[in-house]
Amino acid sequence: MKILFTGGGSAGHVVPNLALMHELRYTHALVYMGTGGIEERLVTEAGYPFLRVDCPKLVRSFTPKNLTIPYRLHRAKKEALGLMRAEKPGLVFSKGGFVSYPAVWAAARLGIPVLTHESDLTPGLCTKLIAKKCRYVLTSFEETAKRFPNGKYVGSPVRKELFSGDKQRALHKLALPPNKPVLLVFGGGSGSHVLNEALKNALDDLLPDFTVLHITGKNDAADGREGYFTKPFEADMASAYAAADVVLARAGSNTVFELLALKKRAVLVPLERGSRGDQLENAAYFEEKGLVRVLGERCLGELAAEVRAAYTDRALGENLAALNMGSGTGAIVRVIREVLQEGGASE
Repeated sequence: MKILFTGGGSAGHVVPNLALMHELRYTHALVYMGTGGIEERLVTEAGYPFLRVDCPKLVRSFTPKNLTIPYRLHRAKKEALGLMRAEKPGLVFSKGGFVSYPAVWAAARLGIPVLTHESDLTPGLCTKLIAKKCRYVLTSFEETAKRFPNGKYVGSPVRKELFSGDKQRALHKLALPPNKPVLLVFGGGSGSHVLNEALKNALDDLLPDFTVLHITGKNDAADGREGYFTKPFEADMASAYAAADVVLARAGSNTVFELLALKKRAVLVPLERGSRGDQLENAAYFEEKGLVRVLGERCLGELAAEVRAAYTDRALGENLAALNMGSGTGAIVRVIREVLQEGGASE
């Protein structure tokens, strides 16, 4: 039975879908519907069929582009409906983002069951719009599930390969010296210019004590220095995480759950501008539980001191050691199979 996945606009919507698709690829036909954004590149690189629908994005500030949304959304819904009729999936799984709305709308129109997964503590706009069209709204946070009559807490889908990392093997593969603790720095799928600049300003303070592995993103090149290793992108995040003794990153939900599942000490710098505030909420939630340290963008001058504090924080280490977070991938796959069986679909 075929499953159609959808979601995109950022890697945070696509990577969890791919984690689920990898678990289902031997038992189900799989196809992905999205726009020509990052989801098309990641999905096609992973070897899955991709169906393109040009869906408009709401810009969270006044712009004339928003005035064209009704017409463009109507066109996208028609495109999605035609593709859905041709593909005839037994279930649609949405990971959210503006990309997913036409696919979910078309599935509901055709009576195809829909599941969606919300990563953040408070639901995004798309989740709110499609919730009533879904069999279940699956969630990463227990509290989020309680916001929906059809909410179901399952955890966050963490990529299985991330758990296979080995520190010594990773240091060798990444050509990192073994004599200092490793600080891993990254800013999400596209990098973070704010974080990159702050790190560069803190290097003189950090390099005497840490080897720095910096994943800059494609738009921010960095000069090499002794003990400072840079890459625009790292496909093998299992090795990057395994090598790291402490991590400096944004606070996207997928990143946070990966760090916690791997029990990594971390300093989170939540995205503030151009955001609905989801990263601030995610970071504050886990900071209150003593599982991460949080540094605001206005306090980036304290970056080096905060990294040292995270590396030496005894309570933080004890809290992480006692944590049993794991991955929600298995729970989500079970729900997918249950809904397919309810619809009379055979494996």
